[in-house]
Amino acid sequence: MAVDTFIPEVWSAQLQVALAQYLVTGQPGVINRDYEGEIANQGDTVHIGAIGRPTVSTYTKNTTVLAPEVLATTDQSLLIDQAKSFDFKLDDVDKAQTRAGGQLLNRAAEEAAKSVAEVIDSYLLTLMSAGAGKILTPQAVGTADAAFLLLRQLNMWMNKVSAPRSGRWAVVSPEFEALVLGDPRFIDASKYGSSTPILNGEIGRAVGFNVMVSNQLPVGTAATNPAVSNFVIAGHGMATTFASQISKVEAFRPEASFSDAIKGLSLYGAKVVRPEGLVVCDVDVTVA
Repeated sequence: MAVDTFIPEVWSAQLQVALAQYLVTGQPGVINRDYEGEIANQGDTVHIGAIGRPTVSTYTKNTTVLAPEVLATTDQSLLIDQAKSFDFKLDDVDKAQTRAGGQLLNRAAEEAAKSVAEVIDSYLLTLMSAGAGKILTPQAVGTADAAFLLLRQLNMWMNKVSAPRSGRWAVVSPEFEALVLGDPRFIDASKYGSSTPILNGEIGRAVGFNVMVSNQLPVGTAATNPAVSNFVIAGHGMATTFASQISKVEAFRPEASFSDAIKGLSLYGAKVVRPEGLVVCDVDVTVA
């Protein structure tokens, strides 16, 4: 790879696409990017204004109308305070002696995108579990019936806050997935048909949720078996806003070696802006 022919904009776009392919939580439908805009430097802040719901009163004709209500407004700040980087090189000797040749750097860049996606998903799931508007009592789940009962409880709480029925999702652990797969009440994603869009990590649908599986869920603390205790998180895309951008990707020749190198920087931040759109439960899953 000749550094003088390297085009950072092209590499940046490729890495952004690769990153999007691996994100489970940081994808449209699970979060929103309403306030992303242009992010250039770590520490950028997006101010999010919100207005309170007006009071509805009974009107009686021929009576004096009450003075107009002063609407309450709030300001929330989405801080772009997360920064992750990668930096790797390929020695000229290895490049010459390896059959893959120049493709190694491309493959390494894709692996870097996978790693960044895992870090972002972990960050988002931890943020959501801490900022959820409803936290259910920890439960032990060891059968498909118990798993579906929990999903019904999560759905009930979403109904109680009048969350939109379309676009509801749940993120579960691999152990939880093992309980519901094969149950006739679970609609496997492989049965959707080619015309139905599928989210990254989506394994199927149950109780009104698009169900996704992730290894990045926060480990539970209240259950009896921490080794398989993870939070199950359910919500709607309105609840969490996220902003991300791989802002810098550069190729260079390290001065102290004969090699080609690539380094990159990813900036992002998120905020739970509608806590009522998230409900979580610390679940101790037992799989026979």
